[in-house]
Amino acid sequence: MYNYISNSDKNKKILLDRFIKYTKIWSESSEKNADKGIFPSTPKQFDFAGILEKDLKEIGMQQVLITKDCYVYSYLPASEGLEALEPVLFLAHLDTVDEVTGKNVNPQIKSPAGFVDDPTDVIITTDGNTLLGADDKAGICAIMSAVEFLAGNNEIKHRAVEVIFSPDEETGHGMDKVPLNLIKSKIAYTVDGGEEGELESECFDAWACKVSFTGHSCHTGSAKQDGMINAVKMASSFVKMLPYRKSPETTEKYQGFISPMDINGSVENASVQLLLRAFTESEIEKQKKIILKLVKKIERKFKGKVSVSYTHQYMNMKQKMDEHPQVVQNLKKAYNCAGVKIIQKPIRGGTDGSRLTQLGIPTPNIFTGAHNFHSRDEWCSLNQMSKSADVIINLLME
Repeated sequence: MYNYISNSDKNKKILLDRFIKYTKIWSESSEKNADKGIFPSTPKQFDFAGILEKDLKEIGMQQVLITKDCYVYSYLPASEGLEALEPVLFLAHLDTVDEVTGKNVNPQIKSPAGFVDDPTDVIITTDGNTLLGADDKAGICAIMSAVEFLAGNNEIKHRAVEVIFSPDEETGHGMDKVPLNLIKSKIAYTVDGGEEGELESECFDAWACKVSFTGHSCHTGSAKQDGMINAVKMASSFVKMLPYRKSPETTEKYQGFISPMDINGSVENASVQLLLRAFTESEIEKQKKIILKLVKKIERKFKGKVSVSYTHQYMNMKQKMDEHPQVVQNLKKAYNCAGVKIIQKPIRGGTDGSRLTQLGIPTPNIFTGAHNFHSRDEWCSLNQMSKSADVIINLLME
């Protein structure tokens, strides 16, 4: 069993200091800019990338660079005698979600009481005004700790390792311009999960849906006579008709959902943006039929026009992962070697790994010790983050 990180108070202190440093860096992405085709969606992601470039060089990583699209790449060669072994790629994302502000983060150190049962743990939270950014700065820190340990301990024999920190994962575009030309590895792991033990090799099949409503404007004083058709009312009625039992707040585990995310417009034109999420293509098709049925009802009720368009965002990685069972088996072995109890479950969302798997590099997901993602209640466990680093080390040991 290899517990190099979690058994060292010195390594834990370095990990904690690095995590606090990174959480204070404003690296929020922008959903609106991403939808306009701006990549990366915010220039502030380059600010964080520059800090990571400097830190990677300082800990001994090689070939460190930032691509023009804000991907941070680095490489650590294999130990002498292990050069023939396949390298492994680890990924984490440097952006934070824009649903809750990540500006002026003020991390707080708390006792573990009320968070975890381990009295030796250290808990990092926000001050309640921002998110923490543990998604995915905890993943970045776990990777940094693991490669720093290997780079500084020549007696520990390991295979070659590649690291990529990517922009715009939170907008769904994290792998849009991934530098495949730099990647030597044929297998990879994202470090972007939650509580200790989470191991994920399947995720949602994800679609975006835009429903557009066309009405007819006239003076409100003569609306009855002149045949006003109010697109705002059409859109709001459509949202009200969506089945409550298929919403994200009522579903869990392998249940999919339909979620309205944005509604806007005027009397003549309005639109609703939806997320469709399911673990099978057949359920996605059922969701599309529900939307079509509601659209027809709206058209009959209001006499207006409605159009629907779909965009496939990412696929469930399970089918591709099933074609490469050894990738998950190696990960399970690493969990066992690090003394981590496996909690295998689906991702109710997506990661850069789902996109990378689709591109031909099977990429399951590793926990980070982060909790309550995308909220002001976000927190992270230092011990769990340390264990994530242990798992990474074990994956690289021969």
